[in-house]
Amino acid sequence: MFARRHPFLFFFMMVTACGTLIILSFMLLLTFTSNQVTGQIVSQQKTGKGNIGIVEINGMILSSKKIISDIKEFRENPEIKAIILRIDSPGGGIGPSQEIYREVEKTRMDKKIITSMGSVAASGGYYIASASDGIIANPGTITGSIGVIMEYANLMEIARKIGISSVVIKSGEFKDMGSPLRDLNDTEKQLFQDLIDELHQQFVTDAARARKMPVEMMAALADGRVYTGQKAMQLKLIDRLGNLDDAVAWVGQLAGIEGKLVPVYPKEDRITFIKRLTETLLKDINLSGTISNNLRYVIN
Repeated sequence: MFARRHPFLFFFMMVTACGTLIILSFMLLLTFTSNQVTGQIVSQQKTGKGNIGIVEINGMILSSKKIISDIKEFRENPEIKAIILRIDSPGGGIGPSQEIYREVEKTRMDKKIITSMGSVAASGGYYIASASDGIIANPGTITGSIGVIMEYANLMEIARKIGISSVVIKSGEFKDMGSPLRDLNDTEKQLFQDLIDELHQQFVTDAARARKMPVEMMAALADGRVYTGQKAMQLKLIDRLGNLDDAVAWVGQLAGIEGKLVPVYPKEDRITFIKRLTETLLKDINLSGTISNNLRYVIN
């Protein structure tokens, strides 16, 4: 009867009740460890039943700390016989990419490590992949983009229109090089270009050495363009076409693993787990929040 007389108020109360239930569920879930809710694969890793470690590299590569830690964890675990890097990244910082590249190189001395490319593994993602024992990608994977870019916004015209002027006191001629409040002079442009060229050469040289390809050949492919996985295989930038399951079978053969192949992921720390769970719950209640706001407007 109440629902018929006050439909909007009733609906608002139901949304509020659902939101409360979600929050209570969230608090209850936090009492469990991440291993208890992230599935059988993580559980297998905890009990030491896995023999192939999978390290995920997702999104922009801005830090190398967690990825290097995961690689080390599997490299030092005697029950893990081989490692797969699962890369789904458009690239990122050259420093973190080089650090991970170096860690992959060190790992190759102890265990087989290959790369499985997801939807995209370009720029810094390819930089890292090149260091592994082999690369497998889907035919439609976007890869390549071998190169370095630097860009910044010039706000000089906007500053002039609103009456902002820049006052700079510096210790050296080039200390404010790249300031958004003034144009670059020719000397500064050349300095930046030299920097980009040097970093690009490091990228090309490292990728060519790791892929056992002449530097000249790699340089010819490293003009910033992207390739599909199928095209990349023709150009010898990758070795095989296939998905993650194919990567598991391949690295198992390379490592000479006998019996069942059991892939496992690194144990997720509690903070990361809480963050991921919170993001999921926020997505779930976002619609409820939108409905509540609209209802509040109607009720008023």
